[in-house]
Amino acid sequence: MTDKQSMEAIARRLRAHAVQMVHRSKAPHLGNCLSMADILTVLYWKTLSIDPARPDWAERDSFFLSKGHGVAILYAALAERGFFLTNELDSYCQPGSRLTGHATAGVPGVEISSGSLGHALPVACGVALAAKREKGGSRCFVLVSDGELDEGSNWEAILFASHHRLDNLILIVDYNCIQSFGRTGDVQNLDPLSAKFEAFGWACREIDGHNLDEVVGVLDDLPAVADKPTVVIASTVKGKGVSFMEDRLAWHYKSPDAEQMEEAMKELRGRA
Repeated sequence: MTDKQSMEAIARRLRAHAVQMVHRSKAPHLGNCLSMADILTVLYWKTLSIDPARPDWAERDSFFLSKGHGVAILYAALAERGFFLTNELDSYCQPGSRLTGHATAGVPGVEISSGSLGHALPVACGVALAAKREKGGSRCFVLVSDGELDEGSNWEAILFASHHRLDNLILIVDYNCIQSFGRTGDVQNLDPLSAKFEAFGWACREIDGHNLDEVVGVLDDLPAVADKPTVVIASTVKGKGVSFMEDRLAWHYKSPDAEQMEEAMKELRGRA
């Protein structure tokens, strides 16, 4: 059990790791790393049944990061949780490193390679169905971006999951309202998103994805409805935690220069 104050500190630490990793490697996708830091903190320090010493433990809960381009902060969470040493984070996106710029299977704790959007939920449906048929207690959690819901493969999987009553499947939407070329509502409007999921047979919960009490509350109450998969629509802010990055499309792609990195670190340390 991790208390709220400790989780707040962990989320700041994960954000700090991501800022440093992206700066060092001159990589993109920092904004969408920062938007999911609080969700990952609750998952890895409270919700998931996992054993870092045994990443392939058969009875584990599985976590699939579908928005694999935001993997820097997942690597940070895995390192802080003990799946591998934190000093390996320095190798992110460096030649010869296993910590590549998109989620890569083979890194302890990473279930599948992802980043080509719309693939992780279909895979998770198969894993969840197998767990149900084996009458095991493991659950599957999937984190997708909102822009990723433009992909038809996701909606095929959403239909499949409700048809097979996969109440051990939990989908979390990082609803930061910005995708690669603009605001989600302008590129391809998803609203009313909760009504769409409910029409497809899912139990839907809507939360503030940066309010730890709300994140803990919804993930402590699973399944939301028996015999239905659960979707958690988490309203978030791209670039959350660094004021000059918040809700800015540019930080989908930009990496911070040395001055911006120091400014970001001051803000994150100042909230410690």
